Amino acid sequence: MLINYDFKKLSSGTLSAVMCVSASLWGLYWVPLRLIEGLGVDGPWCVVLINACPLIVLAPFIILYTSRTQMDLKRPLFAGVFTGLGFALYTIGLIETSVVRATLLFYLTPIWSTILGFIVLSEPVNKVRGLAILSGVVGCFLLLNPDKNQSIPLNTGDLSAALSGIFWAVGATLMRRWPDSSTLLTTGFQMLTTTILAALLAMVVLQYDLPSPKAVAASLPVAFISSALILLPSTLIIFRISQLLYPGRVGVLMMSEVAVAVASASIFLSGEQMTILQWIGAGAIILAACFEVLGPNEKVTQIVN
Repeated sequence: MLINYDFKKLSSGTLSAVMCVSASLWGLYWVPLRLIEGLGVDGPWCVVLINACPLIVLAPFIILYTSRTQMDLKRPLFAGVFTGLGFALYTIGLIETSVVRATLLFYLTPIWSTILGFIVLSEPVNKVRGLAILSGVVGCFLLLNPDKNQSIPLNTGDLSAALSGIFWAVGATLMRRWPDSSTLLTTGFQMLTTTILAALLAMVVLQYDLPSPKAVAASLPVAFISSALILLPSTLIIFRISQLLYPGRVGVLMMSEVAVAVASASIFLSGEQMTILQWIGAGAIILAACFEVLGPNEKVTQIVN
């Protein structure tokens, strides 16, 4: 099973490539969100639905795992809560602003991750990492550079997306700090946090009406299939690899999601077509990931407390 696979047997280059592919799948995460919204489940309630479904799948494994193993719950709880806050704010951003802007503001994450990794974990910052971050950030700014028709003021979705990257960077740093903590529990806490926060935002802050039972029933197949086949497996892989690679590197590798999200939105959403400069930006992000995948191998070692 995926949760029992020993990723430590893989080289850092292979881990980096797997991380790129898994993060790329997240680039299509906006698709089920928009489909669910189109079926009548509005705003943050989409996030609640699509994150609650994997909890149903995870619950039996978590119960069985915790009943057989004496686990320190505090470490996966802290890592799960921070990544859950990041993911909830990111998905709110996807709904409240454009897919392009939400994705790119979230992916200032490599900057925050590298700073935290250097301070907390003494993560080495070499020339290749510097080039990767520079290429990725330049790509983000090119992609975020709007034409006259896209120039709209910053909004709540933009703020949510920007804050989400900071929370995610903290969570990734904690996962690397505690590499022996349970990936299964971290994922469960992350999805539970995302579900609860999205529900609170829907009811208290953004004041969305509760979706009708008919809309929820119509949306459940989309939510369950997309979360079970895309969200849950890719999250488990990303979290496990985040325990083995430094957060700065993870942040850069996850930028592969940007190119997929922006390109797919440009193709399928009429209001989000990309300019030539934005396509160049997407290429710069892919180049950043290549720097990390093909660059010097990082030792896959445990962090000592």
